[in-house]
Amino acid sequence: MEPELAKTSEERFGAFTHHVLATLRKDGSPRTTGLEVRFLGGELWLGMMPGSVKALDLLRDGRFALQANPGEGQSMGGGDIRIAGRAVEVTDPARKAAYSEEVEPPEPFHLFRTEVTEVVRTFVEDEKYLVVQVWRPGAPVRTLKRT
Repeated sequence: MEPELAKTSEERFGAFTHHVLATLRKDGSPRTTGLEVRFLGGELWLGMMPGSVKALDLLRDGRFALQANPGEGQSMGGGDIRIAGRAVEVTDPARKAAYSEEVEPPEPFHLFRTEVTEVVRTFVEDEKYLVVQVWRPGAPVRTLKRT
């Protein structure tokens, strides 16, 4: 991902603890739920309680969308950030142990690494323009401006 957008995304997700995760139910309809996320080693990781419906959704179908908590009021410092991709369960004990050492989650837990397929940042520039930045793997960041 383009470094500046990656940095802004990580900062926006780091500004608040809880964010909104969308997964797919068995019937294909969306499910939204709160989630804490971590960026470690330049990657987005998702940890969940065992047997949680969001974990079960991701085990069945790894597609997800994640919306950064916008915070209070209407300031949205750094803009609105949305990430979409595929979550892949991590079962390797050494990798889970390394995550546990860093994050200290309650045991046991599901751990998913993410394969990001899209990042979208929306923000207001100069109190005049709505700016939308879109990144997808293998392509540069595309920027759209509207008044």
